[in-house]
Amino acid sequence: MSAPGPAGPALFRPITVRGLEIRNRVWVPPLCQYSVTARDGVPHDWYLVHLGAMAAGGAGLVVAEATAVSPEGRISDHDTGLWNDEQAEAWSRITRFIRSQGAASGIQLAHAGRKASVWPEPMRRRGSQPLDEGGWPTVSASAVAFDGYREPLALDEAGIARVIDDFRSAARRAVEAGFDLVEVHAAHGYLVHQFLSPLSNQRDDRWGGSLENRARLLLEIVRAVRAEIGEAMPLFVRFSATDWVPGGWDEDQTSVVVAWAQDAGADFFDISTGGLVAAADIPVAPGYQAHFAEYVGEHAEAAVSAVGRITDARHAEELVAEGRADAVMFGKAMMRDPHFAMRAAHELGAGTSMWPPQYLRARPEHNDGEW
Repeated sequence: MSAPGPAGPALFRPITVRGLEIRNRVWVPPLCQYSVTARDGVPHDWYLVHLGAMAAGGAGLVVAEATAVSPEGRISDHDTGLWNDEQAEAWSRITRFIRSQGAASGIQLAHAGRKASVWPEPMRRRGSQPLDEGGWPTVSASAVAFDGYREPLALDEAGIARVIDDFRSAARRAVEAGFDLVEVHAAHGYLVHQFLSPLSNQRDDRWGGSLENRARLLLEIVRAVRAEIGEAMPLFVRFSATDWVPGGWDEDQTSVVVAWAQDAGADFFDISTGGLVAAADIPVAPGYQAHFAEYVGEHAEAAVSAVGRITDARHAEELVAEGRADAVMFGKAMMRDPHFAMRAAHELGAGTSMWPPQYLRARPEHNDGEW
């Protein structure tokens, strides 16, 4: 990481990742909606409006939610997918609109592993969805259940090969759907994270034990995705930098694996935390995860984004201007206000270049400077 140059607010300077120029550093992370009530993984109008509003609202990058690479990889049966061509075609409508608003589009490819087959969030029910009520058997690195969930099956060699191939196929469909970049989900206690952490990976074969073995699945997925998307498209990886539990995954291991992932073809790293252990004691506060992004960026000499209770434009500006992060992911802030990027630009004096023409008459300068 390096601090941006002197011209204008750092948060609103373009950034180039591989061949993609992104107009600013105000980014939208994957935000699960659990809204595919048809249970077919096909994104519909809600996703167009949800993601499109943030693109129209000035975000530089909009990353679509954790999207399953296979039906059994879904967190819930209301999740989006990218395992067939119908889903890819539905996503293409959304990427076209995002691009028309001047934003870049990304998609997070995911497999939930032992945290799959749970009740969708809007149902207000917790735990694994029973097999006789639409649930399915889950898989993981080892037959170790997430707290309160069904015990998973440990993947064998053939199952691991299928997972890698599912990521490869989903990456191909992401290109066909018109996404500008792909992110591999290796965070929040989902399948790749389950292989990375010694708390959930108790294998004694080439996929477990040493850090190199525990990282093997991620690196094989990164190589497969890179081969599928070609050399021009950026490839992101999202990590949980710590399990928040002694003896678990931590920022030192994350930094080592980030360096390996760069060698395998990844470009940028979205640094979050937690999700593997239900009872972890997490000190949630504004910006509580940002120092992990800074740590990983420095130790791995990698480009990183910060995320986690960052809701203030000036706080985000400091992170980028001081070189502590290369971009900032705004999740709940964007859900509350899809035009957060335009508001932040106004607060930081960055101008109104990202305003849609249809909204120009609503600019603050037309309202005595008031937002």
